[in-house]
Amino acid sequence: MRIADNHGHAGLHGNAEEAEYALLMRIAAEDMRAFEMLYRAYRPRLRRFIAGIVRQPALVEEILDDTMMVVWHKAHTCNHQAKVSTWIFAIAWRQAVHALRRNDDRFEPGDDEHVSSSEPGPDIELQQCELQRHLGTALAGLSTEQRAVIELTYYLGYACREIAQIMDCPVDTVKTRMFYARRKLKTLLALTREEAI
Repeated sequence: MRIADNHGHAGLHGNAEEAEYALLMRIAAEDMRAFEMLYRAYRPRLRRFIAGIVRQPALVEEILDDTMMVVWHKAHTCNHQAKVSTWIFAIAWRQAVHALRRNDDRFEPGDDEHVSSSEPGPDIELQQCELQRHLGTALAGLSTEQRAVIELTYYLGYACREIAQIMDCPVDTVKTRMFYARRKLKTLLALTREEAI
């Protein structure tokens, strides 16, 4: 079962959101099948989101598992004031921040997984790899909060209001982080390209 809208968000519209909330209530009653369904629906997006924040591949699966364990144990606490997806991504955000504080590490640019639906030629593939490398390097230069805002906005399609709920901050803070992240990315991408030449 996959509950999604045309943006790939699980539960953004009335019926789908109600179905996800019902699924979460089944999880609160310790229904393992409901948990497996929710896990399969959220795993790819959570993995990408977490990978974008921590930039440490070894830590991603651990944080993903920790996030889903919190969902399993705390499903009864979701009060239906926020969307289920917002509630789950907020848990992932807190788990990622906690893991970063626990490790107290600087981040290495991670390798984003590249999936192509067609076979590009070698030149295009090389250009795509270079672009991914430049983007990965530039993203690594952002703060954790700025990377999270970029991931949630551009890769997961969340609106500022939802990001504010996930990150537990005012909407204006999200907008400010986005402004500075874009500005810094523009500068970092320009520098990265110049270094490559």
